[in-house]
Amino acid sequence: MTSSAEVMSGENKTEDSSKKNLWSSILNDVQTHGNQKLPSCKQVVVLGDNESGKTTLVAKLQGVEDPKKGSGLEYAYIDVRDDYRDDHTRLSVWVLDGDPGHTDLLKFALNNESFQHTLVILTVTMTAPWGILEQLQHWASVLADHLDKLKLDFDSRQARRQHIIKMWQEYVEPGDELDPSSPMKRSSRNLGDPDDNDIDDSLPLPEATLTNNLGLDIVVVVTKTDYMQVLEKEHDYKDEHLDFMQQWIRRFCLQYGAALFYTSAKEDKNCDLLYKYLTHRIYSLPFRTPALVVEKDAVFIPAGWDNMKKIAILHENMHTCKPDDYYRDIIVQQVTRKTVTRETEILAEEEQNFLTRQQQTLLAGGSLAPPGMRITESPRTSGIGKVNSRSPVTQGIQGSPKKLDGPKVVNSPGGEGVLANFFNSLLNKKPAAAGGNVSKLNVSEPEKAAMRSDAAAELDRLARGTKTSGVDFNTSDC
Repeated sequence: MTSSAEVMSGENKTEDSSKKNLWSSILNDVQTHGNQKLPSCKQVVVLGDNESGKTTLVAKLQGVEDPKKGSGLEYAYIDVRDDYRDDHTRLSVWVLDGDPGHTDLLKFALNNESFQHTLVILTVTMTAPWGILEQLQHWASVLADHLDKLKLDFDSRQARRQHIIKMWQEYVEPGDELDPSSPMKRSSRNLGDPDDNDIDDSLPLPEATLTNNLGLDIVVVVTKTDYMQVLEKEHDYKDEHLDFMQQWIRRFCLQYGAALFYTSAKEDKNCDLLYKYLTHRIYSLPFRTPALVVEKDAVFIPAGWDNMKKIAILHENMHTCKPDDYYRDIIVQQVTRKTVTRETEILAEEEQNFLTRQQQTLLAGGSLAPPGMRITESPRTSGIGKVNSRSPVTQGIQGSPKKLDGPKVVNSPGGEGVLANFFNSLLNKKPAAAGGNVSKLNVSEPEKAAMRSDAAAELDRLARGTKTSGVDFNTSDC
């Protein structure tokens, strides 16, 4: 007969063994799941037009203050740290140039091996709101065409599509996963495991959701939202225009299962939140921020939260437009008129005509200054070299034209003969011959000698006049 002590001893052994099994299962679970290192194969591919803020956005995620823009296909990385696991890794970032000629470079960033480890960011800018929807559709098309060229295995691509569907079906607003009344108890923190096939396929997707399922995690980022103030002040944008844009962007995000961020690197809006969301989606790190739709320049719509009913709330503020209106008809591109200043073309006057006109001016006693130019005296040169009606030079110029007819000119004490000979020598210069020889002045050797002697005599006279007048012509003061 078994004693009560033996029964108690057997129960204690059973209880101890169950406790050991419980602890061993907990330790095995922690060893299997809790101590996993952050994977180093994850990457982000950033697509968008030029000047859409791609480089600045990546620099903000890196914590770099001075971004440097490259060309073609740029590579960068973001340091990611998990304080809970005391682990860190590097998240690779590929930035594709917006030039259509560089589209083929996408194959180096997104290929068969990296497909299941890639998150795609599509960037558009608020500085060009009229092109937002068109650019999103363009880059989504580029991405879809590239995936078709990769010839991915059907099973692997289908598994990724099911993972995106599961993310939408099991999304739970942060804070609601512990609510007993919530129809979905599963936390959105566990969406990072694509191999978890425990999903309820009977749950229907919301209307117009994932109609274009590429099997990739996508985040749409609208940059430079601080420019909204300029749109309102200078381009007469109203709240209904901003709501019209937002509802079209959110409808696009529904089709591709994408999250939406409105960011401003200048005012540091949603940049840190974007970093946390990326680490949540890629590494399943905790994320506790709900959707943000109050501030028009800092909107955040997580993937799985939105639907057409929530988007319809924006329709209530539209009075001059309808939600289904063509995007470009409502958000019209601004015409920027730049004032083009053209320099007046100046035609050079033919040399002989110019000299003839100057000779006629001298004969008429006028000024050699160009039309419109006034010759004024400065205090430094006042009274020095001043030509007036009583000057010998002026009197010689106003003399009879017969003195200037021909190369021979009678010299006078005032020096007008030297000036006359100079202009006559230029007027009588012949053009160069066809063979390229330089033409010579039509002046005989005795005449040239007379001209040189006249010039020397005139210079000597001017030098003596300077000494007698007591004026010092210092070239450094001119």
